[in-house]
Amino acid sequence: MTQEDILARLQTVMDPEIPVLSVVRMGIIHEVRVQGDEVEIDMVPTFAGCPAIAVMRQDIERVCYEAGAGTVRVNVLYRKSWSTNQITPEGKHTLKTFGISPPPEIGPELTPEDLVQAQCPRCDSYNTRLMNSFGPTACRAIHHCDDCHETFEQMKPL
Repeated sequence: MTQEDILARLQTVMDPEIPVLSVVRMGIIHEVRVQGDEVEIDMVPTFAGCPAIAVMRQDIERVCYEAGAGTVRVNVLYRKSWSTNQITPEGKHTLKTFGISPPPEIGPELTPEDLVQAQCPRCDSYNTRLMNSFGPTACRAIHHCDDCHETFEQMKPL
């Protein structure tokens, strides 16, 4: 069992709030260490109060034990900040295909424009407007496209 084996297995652990996106593509897996049959994983949650942390931790432990691990430790790193820049390009493509506008790459500081600008996942237009910054989860907002007239969710940039 290697680090690559564990990372491959973690591709099957989906974010419970976005069930098409793995924890690896979401960028919350910070580090994987394998020594013999011991696996230690550091994960950085998207939000400190994310209700999916416990479910993801259990799923991560399960796939590691299924891979043959004798001991698994999943550390949730609250002191390290997660950023939407950590979502992999494959993850951003998956979000768009699922109908959620992926967050834009952000610079060293988040600007007000970063929070209101969203690309429509259906027609690719930027002629969109923020309807509600409170979406179905803490990490999503609701936007409307004035070109194709669709309402859609965007993963909030952080």
